[in-house]
Amino acid sequence: MDSAVEGTETADTFPKIISVDDHTVEPPHVWQDRLPKKYLDTGPRIVRAPLKSMSFLGGRFKPVMGEPGDDGPIGDWWVYENLHRPLTRLDTAVGYDRDEIKLEVITYEQMRPGSYDVPQRLADMDINHVQSAVCFPTFPRFCGQTFTEAEDHELGLLGVRAYNDWMVDEWCGPAAQGRLIPLTLIPLWDAELAAAEVRRNAARGVRAVAFSEIPPHLGLPSIHGDDWDPFLAACAETGTVIAMHIGSSSRMPSTSADAPPAVGSTITFANCCFSMVDWLMSGKFERFPQLKIMYAEGQIGWIPYILERADVVWEENRGWGGVADKVHRPPSELFAEHVYGCFFDDAFGLRNLDSIGVGNVLYETDYPHSDSTWPGSREVGEAQMGHLDPEVVERIVRGNAIELLGLTPDGLWNPGS
Repeated sequence: MDSAVEGTETADTFPKIISVDDHTVEPPHVWQDRLPKKYLDTGPRIVRAPLKSMSFLGGRFKPVMGEPGDDGPIGDWWVYENLHRPLTRLDTAVGYDRDEIKLEVITYEQMRPGSYDVPQRLADMDINHVQSAVCFPTFPRFCGQTFTEAEDHELGLLGVRAYNDWMVDEWCGPAAQGRLIPLTLIPLWDAELAAAEVRRNAARGVRAVAFSEIPPHLGLPSIHGDDWDPFLAACAETGTVIAMHIGSSSRMPSTSADAPPAVGSTITFANCCFSMVDWLMSGKFERFPQLKIMYAEGQIGWIPYILERADVVWEENRGWGGVADKVHRPPSELFAEHVYGCFFDDAFGLRNLDSIGVGNVLYETDYPHSDSTWPGSREVGEAQMGHLDPEVVERIVRGNAIELLGLTPDGLWNPGS
């Protein structure tokens, strides 16, 4: 059989992808359609305005909006209380040549419509061999910290609920045909309110909630105390997966204030690494044995050494390490039962899959971000998973996600399931 025919057979048999990390760019109407009238002038809204200045150094994004009539490129800006946050090419880069992707402001007309439009998103998923996808937010940031940092928490809570209603009823509504899987937010400033929001959404079939990889970076309690227990209990009771995206602590890893973005982009996994050790040493998995967590866009190649080191520390340093009274099993065992790593391009991790665990790995495409493998996610998967048995590929590409997120056997979200 010649190579062309072999390639066709491989393409035809590669499983349809369930991406556990894509992104939605929220349409302008999300909050304007759902907030009480008295909040429409302070709640999130889109303003078209010029850019005065913008930098992204040391892991910090600093845009400054100009005044009407000022010189500078025009972009669409989210305005919320005193926050001005532009849409940028990095938010939605698919369809553009890599060399054309720069840090610049854009308008909705300058992005691929699949970024914000459901039918267009499904069409782009078809192009990319993707059946279903979980989508993280853009304007609220990756765990809704935009609403946590706002001054008015009454408005913030309404903003969180409005986003969740839009996510469930519209983005993942009938037009999505079960192919878009809801991921909701919580009011991070109040664990009891967070628990109530988890239960409200679980009652309508939601099985994933966004959370911060390192809450203290947001001025919030760590997971080592009891502060988050009401939220964790609600997630455990409802089977809601805690999904943590790189950058969900509002800072990307870097080395200095003047380090170029390439430094942070290379070590994006670092916060996931720190976070996972936090969880493994926290005792939370033993207190809440049904709890599951996942790390979006963190890749997986770093995991084997961290598990090896964590086991050594747990075994040899328990006397002074502060974990003897709450972590009673090796961290690697806790990882196997509770933690999922997510990747879109990690050949090294896949070569070391036995040291991670076939059941602890999920696939993603990162549409429409600059790192996305769209429209070649299938080809990347074929190249990097060619050494694996078909049953293993099936689990990584879709089977583990179906089980974790409570999808139908066909890989679709069913609100009644």
